[in-house]
Amino acid sequence: MAKQPKVRTSKFFNSNLTTTLSIAMVLFLVGIITTLTLVAKQTSDYIKSNISFTIVLEDSIANPDLQVLQNRLKTAPYVKSTKFISKERAMSELSDELGEMPEDVIGYNPLLASIEVNASAEYANAGSMDNIKKELSAYDGVHEVIYQENMMEDVNKNINLISLFLAGVSLLMLIVSIGLINNTIRLQLYSKRFTINTMRLVGATAWFIRKPFLARSLLNGLVAALLSSALLEGLLYYLQYYYGFPLFNLVAPLNVAITVGVIFVLGIIISLFSSMFAVGKYLRIKTNDLYYI
Repeated sequence: MAKQPKVRTSKFFNSNLTTTLSIAMVLFLVGIITTLTLVAKQTSDYIKSNISFTIVLEDSIANPDLQVLQNRLKTAPYVKSTKFISKERAMSELSDELGEMPEDVIGYNPLLASIEVNASAEYANAGSMDNIKKELSAYDGVHEVIYQENMMEDVNKNINLISLFLAGVSLLMLIVSIGLINNTIRLQLYSKRFTINTMRLVGATAWFIRKPFLARSLLNGLVAALLSSALLEGLLYYLQYYYGFPLFNLVAPLNVAITVGVIFVLGIIISLFSSMFAVGKYLRIKTNDLYYI
């Protein structure tokens, strides 16, 4: 008789360990999907922020007009950075590409000064660029505003397709995660159905019966979230620093905070609600029916 409590303690420990590890693995997959979604957003912003347009200036532009235009670009919300290219610099760059000085052949410099503008990511779309083009073209001394409309449309189209795909995968993963965690907790509580029924028969209230199971589920959810977060972040640090990803940062503080937050919120909420509904099910079932489920 003295060994019986040890056996029960061992079974209780194994049951909770299995449940916690199962939930942790599901949350680990959720964390991977969340990370992929954040990386896709980060990559999208990087690509968009490297889309530029060119403001070609008239030869006759006056210095005050040029100063007004440059001041406007400094304060414009759609501008990330600018670079002024003079006629002489444009000719020098062209000469480097051609290997000869075109000015020596035709006798003058036919190129115009310009301003290269890197657009902010949220404005890197055809609609915004059309409005920007109209605004800047109205300034005195501006010859034309040039941007690669087809390339911009292709980039945004591909980004939207990838975002839609990741959104679908994330939704599917969320549904699967809820189902798997719910089934794991239901299986754990299945062995406790007679205990729940006995407590109900002796007059215990529904909240009194639910409370220890909810507390255990909360603890399991927290431990599972902690384990999955540690495993995921360890994997991301390894990938980032041993393989390197120049275009994006897998371990950016904001991305890490969001991913860990999603894991903890889902782990706790799904565990608590699954446990609450599972206990509620056994509270409603008649004693005789417990043998047939």
